[in-house]
Amino acid sequence: MVRDPALAALVHGAFEYAGIAWGAWWYRHTTRTGLLVPGRFAIVVGMLLGAAIGNKLVFWIERPDVLLNWWFDRTGATPFPMGQSLVGGLLGGWLGVELAKWCIGERRSQGDALVWPLIGGIALGRVGCWLAGVHDDTWGLPSTLPWAIDPGDGVPRHPAPLYESLFVLTLGAVLAHERARWDRVPGLRFKLFLAAYLLWRLLIDGLKPVAVPYAGGASGIQWVCGVALGLYLPCVVSAWRRCHEMERGSP
Repeated sequence: MVRDPALAALVHGAFEYAGIAWGAWWYRHTTRTGLLVPGRFAIVVGMLLGAAIGNKLVFWIERPDVLLNWWFDRTGATPFPMGQSLVGGLLGGWLGVELAKWCIGERRSQGDALVWPLIGGIALGRVGCWLAGVHDDTWGLPSTLPWAIDPGDGVPRHPAPLYESLFVLTLGAVLAHERARWDRVPGLRFKLFLAAYLLWRLLIDGLKPVAVPYAGGASGIQWVCGVALGLYLPCVVSAWRRCHEMERGSP
């Protein structure tokens, strides 16, 4: 684990941007079309803007104390409240893509091409969270389990960032194994990925410290994931049923 706060931030940022770069390269490699192609450019812009907005909004839901401290800070030392949320980035990016598609009249699903870039980017980025140690807010609660790790504060904790890397890689293996099946319905693979990730965060964040508890003692992230999952599940179930019907109708 990295003990120095400045070095921890540098390591975390390096892995974070490496994950973003890898995901962008893989998306470009799999789609094999230029970003300036009519239609695709609007969708990419919608995705990036939506992810940027959602990133901040969900973080502010998770940590309203940070937003309030910044709002009432009269020194002007911080021009914008720091912090970000992966859940917010995913949900905001998805909504941004859907809005862009509606604006340009696009009806085809665009999400499947993003699944592998997202899985690789998340897995790599969480390694940076793990290396950042106690300076990163993604580590878990104290634990006496054999694999608990001291992130730098003298307390063995759940290595939650590593849990997440392992989860998304396992999820990717499952989706890859059934790839021919999911491909029957464009967009189903992405829907399964997003629903599984929201459920994962709803559960795993119960092993993390809660800075600002909401109803039931849950974190803001857990509430966002629960609400989003409830709203999104009908889309997943509908696509799953179409896939099942196509399987039954195939020779």
